[in-house]
Amino acid sequence: MIQNSYRKCRSFYHKLKFYYSVNWTKTLYFNFKKFPFQIAKKLPVFFYGRVKFTSIAGEIKIDGNIKKGMIGFGQPYELNKAQKGISEIFILGKLTFKGKFQFGKDCFVFVGENANCELGNMASIASSGKIICTEKIVLGDYARFGSEAQIIDTNFHDLIDTETGEKLEKSAPIFIGNYNFASNRVSVLKGTQTSDFCTIASNSLCTKNYTSLGKNILIGGIPAKLIRSNISRDWQGEKQQLDDFLTI
Repeated sequence: MIQNSYRKCRSFYHKLKFYYSVNWTKTLYFNFKKFPFQIAKKLPVFFYGRVKFTSIAGEIKIDGNIKKGMIGFGQPYELNKAQKGISEIFILGKLTFKGKFQFGKDCFVFVGENANCELGNMASIASSGKIICTEKIVLGDYARFGSEAQIIDTNFHDLIDTETGEKLEKSAPIFIGNYNFASNRVSVLKGTQTSDFCTIASNSLCTKNYTSLGKNILIGGIPAKLIRSNISRDWQGEKQQLDDFLTI
């Protein structure tokens, strides 16, 4: 009886601690501002800690079964629990969630005018990550990025060929396959494409189309190149753990 009471008290404590971490002001404002009432009342998007809404004027859409807290922004799912409080979202274009998604602490998300950013089910970007979309970025299902990763589809500035005067392409779409795992401090730049079951080593710079290398590969380096074939994160072994740990 004592043990059972302890478990109930502990469960209540953890629930109380969790709900205390939610920024309810921003959570309620965002959901009821961006979604129809029947969706908004389910509170599909939770914000944790401080976050700045520079703009949420763009279109934000959720495909799939709507559930409470299925999208977490600033979600404390990593080992480190402290945060700087510099999370920021700036949405002018279209941001589509294809299911559950987790943003870690202190992330920056920008979707420019006429840009289209699509985030797959159970995909994520960990603490201090950046997504900057000026044209098109697509992350597949279970495309998971470690801390300080950045996904940027533009050079920001125009570059020219100094011999011909030709203006070089400033932006290009990014397509990341399903079941991709990118470690910490990975940079994914314009034109990057990966196949399913691609692993990216830490501190790598991805700049091109890697799909010709096939599936179940490890790439890495500056710029990234093939390191090993026939290798993959144990997605089946971890899938239940991910679902349980990252789902509210």
